[in-house]
Amino acid sequence: MRKILLSINPEYVSRILSFEKKYEYRRRLANDDVEAIIIYATSPIMRIVGEVKVDGKIEMAPSTLWESTKQNSGISRKKYREYFKECKKAYAYKLGQVTKYEKEKLLSDIGIQQAPQSFVYLTDEQYEKLV
Repeated sequence: MRKILLSINPEYVSRILSFEKKYEYRRRLANDDVEAIIIYATSPIMRIVGEVKVDGKIEMAPSTLWESTKQNSGISRKKYREYFKECKKAYAYKLGQVTKYEKEKLLSDIGIQQAPQSFVYLTDEQYEKLV
């Protein structure tokens, strides 16, 4: 099982950290099984702020996925539909236990120079620098 670093909008980061958002929607998932998502809050925060355990992954047609996850989506239907516009498949990580880091970190603290567009796998060495 691997850990991945995801770039997430601060609006959604706060909803994950407050347990309001229990699904992280993506147009594609990592090929490897993922045990945890390391959360990088994008601009203006630009810090690694915490992590969340992955309790599973879901793959469905966008409308079906919305209907089964909307109560804990942490996102408006409009934004969901815009995100998955013209997609035949929609994906989501089911989010579990959340840990907010006591000290936020810069990407450079773990040897990453720029925020990932999709995701990046973290090595054990990189992860050790976070905890």
